[in-house]
Amino acid sequence: MAPAALLAREADAMPEAKAEHTSRAAALTAQETGTVRFRSNSAPTTDVDVHWRIAPARQYATVLPVTSTANRPAVSAPTALSDAQLARYAVTALIEEAQLTPKPALVDRRGSGAHRDLDLATMLRSANALEPTFAALARVARRRSEPSALLRAELAQIGRAGEQDMLHATGGSNAHRGAIWIVGLLVAGASMPGRGPRLNASQICTLAAQIACFPDRFAAPSDSHGERARQRYQAGGARREAQDGFPHAIDIGLPALLAARASGVDENAARIDALLSIMVSLDDTCLLHRAGLPGLHAAQQGARRVLQAGGSSTPDGHTALVALDRALLSLNASPGGAADLLAATLFLDMLAHHDASGSSASWNT
Repeated sequence: MAPAALLAREADAMPEAKAEHTSRAAALTAQETGTVRFRSNSAPTTDVDVHWRIAPARQYATVLPVTSTANRPAVSAPTALSDAQLARYAVTALIEEAQLTPKPALVDRRGSGAHRDLDLATMLRSANALEPTFAALARVARRRSEPSALLRAELAQIGRAGEQDMLHATGGSNAHRGAIWIVGLLVAGASMPGRGPRLNASQICTLAAQIACFPDRFAAPSDSHGERARQRYQAGGARREAQDGFPHAIDIGLPALLAARASGVDENAARIDALLSIMVSLDDTCLLHRAGLPGLHAAQQGARRVLQAGGSSTPDGHTALVALDRALLSLNASPGGAADLLAATLFLDMLAHHDASGSSASWNT
C-alpha cells in the first residue's frame, strides 16, 4: 500500500486519538487570566502592567509576568509569510539561542558547557541543516490547513528525516532533536490559515498543541535519553509541553523576555533572564538524564537565585549566574530542554516583529 493511502487508512482508524485530541483541545481553550504589577529591578520607579495566564493542565509555584492575550504582539496572517520565511525564522531562533552567552552549562560562545560532543560550530551547522526540514513542515501544514491525525503523521515523517540531516551535519551528535519537535510544531502552527485576520502567539501555540495531541502511530519505540528520564522520573517532557500548549514558552519565556526589555536591560540580558525563568519551573528531562533530581534541583534553585538577585544584568545576579554555571558543570548537567524552549520563545518573538535579520535593535521595534 502506498504511504499516502496507509496514512489515510490510519487516520480513519483512530477514534481514540480523536477523542484524546478533542479533550485536550477543549482544555487548551479553558484559560484563567488575571493581572499583576511587575516592578523593574533596574528601574524601581517604573511599574509595568502585565498579565498572567495559567494553563489548566499545570500551575506554577511562582506567578511570573505574562502579557495579556489581548495585548500580545499580533503575528501577521501566515499567508504573509512564506514557508521559506518561517523556516528562516526557525533557524535564526536556533542560531540566536546557541550564540547567546553566558548560558549556564550550555554551549555558547565561551565553549561546550557540559556537552563533550558539541560546540558552537556544530550547533550552527545543525541549525542550518534543518532549514529544509522546517520549510517542509510549514508547507505540509499549510496544505492540510488544520490539525489532524494525518497531518501529525506527515509532520512526524518529515521530522524524522530532519533528524537524519541533523546527525549527518553534526557527525552523529544530537544538537537539536528536541528543537525539531518543539520549534517544528510551532512552524506548522504558524503556517496554518488563521481563524481571523491575524494570528497571535497564543493561537499559534494552540494550533501546534492540537497537532501534538494526535499520536505518532508510525514511530518506533523510543529509547532516547529524554524518554528514559521522562519514564523514570514521571516528568512531562517535550511531548507534554507541546500537548499542554507550550506553557514554558508562551506563559513564561515570552512574557519574561518582554518584561525584561520593558525594565530597560539590554537584549542579551533579557534573553538570559528569559532562559532562567523557564529553568525555574521546567522539569527538564535533559537535566534529569544527566544528573537526576540533584541536577534538576540545582538548576531550578540556582536560576531562581539569579532572578531574585535582580537578574543576570545586576552585579549580584551575575555572581549568582557564575555560581549556577559552576554548579551545573560540576554535576555534568545541562538544561537542554530549557534551551529548546528559549529557541521557541525567540521564534514567537521574531514572528511578532517580522524580523529574522539577527539585529537586536530591530527586535524591539
